[in-house]
Amino acid sequence: MQDDQRLIDLQQWLRDDLGIAFETIAPASCDASFRRYFRIEHAGESLIVMDAPPEKEDCEPFINIANALLKTGLNVPRILQQNLNFGFLLLSDLGSIQYLEQLNNESAERLYGDAFDALLLMHRDNKNHAHLPPYDHALLMKEMALMREWYVEKNLNITLTTQQHTVLNISFELLAKSALAQPQVLVHRDYHSRNLMVVEKGNPGVLDFQDAVIGAITYDLVSLLKDCYIKWSREQVLGWVSRYHQRLSEHGMIDNSSGAKFIKWFDFMGVQRHLKILGIFSRLNIRDGKAGYLKDIPLTLAYVVEACGLYDELKPLGELLDEIVTSG
Repeated sequence: MQDDQRLIDLQQWLRDDLGIAFETIAPASCDASFRRYFRIEHAGESLIVMDAPPEKEDCEPFINIANALLKTGLNVPRILQQNLNFGFLLLSDLGSIQYLEQLNNESAERLYGDAFDALLLMHRDNKNHAHLPPYDHALLMKEMALMREWYVEKNLNITLTTQQHTVLNISFELLAKSALAQPQVLVHRDYHSRNLMVVEKGNPGVLDFQDAVIGAITYDLVSLLKDCYIKWSREQVLGWVSRYHQRLSEHGMIDNSSGAKFIKWFDFMGVQRHLKILGIFSRLNIRDGKAGYLKDIPLTLAYVVEACGLYDELKPLGELLDEIVTSG
């Protein structure tokens, strides 16, 4: 840490500009972006400091969305101080216990129940989110293209044939069309077990929301229940999906008779998300030197293969994946 100039600048900002004589500072976490987080102890209180290099990360979406989510009643970090020129934020601390550490067969109903409550708050209140960009066709297609470039071509080192490109193009269009047909709500975009914190009051604490958009109502449900870091049986997942669909119906947010359609939306949305993640995990390894995400590719791929086997429209994609993974 001694040769880390940004860390030196951050500590100077805390001490000299804010007058915070913190007792300790230690890494709190890092994520798949260029942001870093440090935990400080000051006057018996734990706080988080975000380090987001301005040339690589923009703090303003984080600030704007955090403030909007607070208004909906979600438990997200409060912005205590900011220095946008340096890319430093001082935040309240939601603790260090991730959902991933606590989820098991005994705790899942309680923890997911809380997560559904928070998700419903996000989905019900769109009046504070008019400034968010749409999760439109262009963005959906751009995300899925990451799988083609980074997972297939660069990670597996496979050159696709014209016919294989056509299969991908048709599948991508199908998945994008399904997403755009759904009711459009606030989408966190990374609502999973590493970004939900177990807290005593207002569970869960919600992190990593700065890329939020207005998009498909099943997206965050997929992130939560088809989590790339923990797997549940199909039966369990469908039970939770049906329960959440019922709650949406009770609040007039979705057609009460569309249970089968909702599950199909959910599965198709999962394929779109997991194709993107195959590309992102591969890129994190190849471009950013973060090889730890490679171990999560098999589960991510398994989700795609499972869903492709359930729907005739997706079987060509499933067969293509079987071909390239076997040959790669």
